[in-house]
Amino acid sequence: MDALAPVGSKDKSEALVRRYGATIPPAGPWNETIASMLDHRSVRGYKPDPVPPGTLETLIAAAASAATSSNMQWWSAIAVSDPAKKKVLAKIAGNQKHIEQCPLYICWVADMSRNGRISDSEKTDFECLPWLETFMVACIDAALAAQNAVVAAESLGLQTLYIGAMRNDPVRVHKLLELPPKAFVVFGLCVGYATEQAAGEVKPRLPQSTVLHHERYDASKEASQRAVYDAEMSKFSSRHELQAATWTQRVLNRLGPIKSMNGRERMRTALAALGFEIR
Repeated sequence: MDALAPVGSKDKSEALVRRYGATIPPAGPWNETIASMLDHRSVRGYKPDPVPPGTLETLIAAAASAATSSNMQWWSAIAVSDPAKKKVLAKIAGNQKHIEQCPLYICWVADMSRNGRISDSEKTDFECLPWLETFMVACIDAALAAQNAVVAAESLGLQTLYIGAMRNDPVRVHKLLELPPKAFVVFGLCVGYATEQAAGEVKPRLPQSTVLHHERYDASKEASQRAVYDAEMSKFSSRHELQAATWTQRVLNRLGPIKSMNGRERMRTALAALGFEIR
């Protein structure tokens, strides 16, 4: 189907109901790309089937087509297939076995080392390199590139899962992947074909009325909107036997105790050990 070809209103409505539950926004322009994006779900179980030849290179081409600040291209990607390395990465991530299961695992790197080497080779001091803004741009570049790869992968019938838990121990990840100083794995990405048990369903999101503002930020109705969303998430959680029934409870569990950070509260120290001078 042509990317701009219309899609039936029933398909739009069903996709929006899956994503938002009862509180759906108007169904505007639509195509298969948008339908694929709204069908995104996190998959935690993968078949051993390999991805087709050239898939990795296609995903990286899609990633390289993402926007990058001033064309500085502050990211790199490391594809990991060695079972021993994947086992270590899974352990770092709290024993997430899908890292070992998936046929393709990609670590996305905020890579300030490459442009740093230009500084060395051209004998020019890059005064902008050690600032927080530059580090933020590197992380944003990596995230934009990875999300392009995710959209591409899912358009090919593959499923994905971001692994933020690479940040549980960035120093150990750094050593395992033999990264240079000033390079940091922001997150990993599982790519592969979902098992039938792990295919799951689309998880509802906050209503657009909560996250979309017009002209100014307005949180005056947020409490009532959150209650509606909590009710939607409670139904989802019941279907999937999740411990945190509501979104509010999940936020309380995730942001309340410091232990929920799983070591990431030491990020500033870890980044310093990796050669980052963030001012």
